[in-house]
Amino acid sequence: MTSQELSANIQRKKSFLCVGLDTDPKKIPSHLLTNEDPIFDFNKAIIDATADLCVAYKPNLAFYESLGIKGWLALDKTVKYIRQNYPDQFLIADAKRGDIGNTSEMYARAFFSQFNFDSVTVAPYMGEDSVKPFLTYPGKWVILLALTSNRGSQDFQFATDETGLRLFENVLAKAQQWGTTENLMFVVGATQGNMFADVRKFVPNHFLLVPGVGAQGGDLYEVCKYGMNSQCGLLVNSSRQILYAESDISFAKCARNEAIKVQKDMEILLRRKELI
Repeated sequence: MTSQELSANIQRKKSFLCVGLDTDPKKIPSHLLTNEDPIFDFNKAIIDATADLCVAYKPNLAFYESLGIKGWLALDKTVKYIRQNYPDQFLIADAKRGDIGNTSEMYARAFFSQFNFDSVTVAPYMGEDSVKPFLTYPGKWVILLALTSNRGSQDFQFATDETGLRLFENVLAKAQQWGTTENLMFVVGATQGNMFADVRKFVPNHFLLVPGVGAQGGDLYEVCKYGMNSQCGLLVNSSRQILYAESDISFAKCARNEAIKVQKDMEILLRRKELI
């Protein structure tokens, strides 16, 4: 999927919502637990209830890896279901990989060739040769961690060098030598608020994946005030707020209602920016 196609989906759906599929068997409705594949059944219901309201899905790999082979099989079924039934969705493997070159190549092969994701989140700490293997797949994207939403982001990401640049700014500047606006996005957490203005000084035209709205306390309106560009340029993720809106048999309907609330706010913001 190109950036133009992604932007067209945003305009068509009046939404830049990404639904995070952080599916936890301890939190899904109990009536599903007797099913043969409760994780996939939960995902399928959520997807069917929200697909017209979002432009992307982001399975967090930890939730599937923690279940062993059953989790991997549920992930595979989930990706195939989205591909077959909702081919306009942008699929993000939230894996946060990144290792020496030959290992990164294996990670890239797994997520792009085997699972057919559109993109994968990658940690930049090991530098260019740990990222480049992911960028060799035509039509696929790297989503590089830049400024994250967790409290620990303060530990390293704001450290300054001798020129006064903060570490996350160095990541933004350096990574543009590796990729383009057509294969490289950046993770910037919603809890960073007005820091989005600083991010946009370095990457005015790149898409940003924005976790942290909802349960983590990020503010959608603040994110858009400082982070939205002339093409929107945002994929704002919501996971727990939508997935676990209700724990009984009406869970999918309640998830849809939560997604509608977010989409309506996004529509307002897109109209303010005259993007729709």
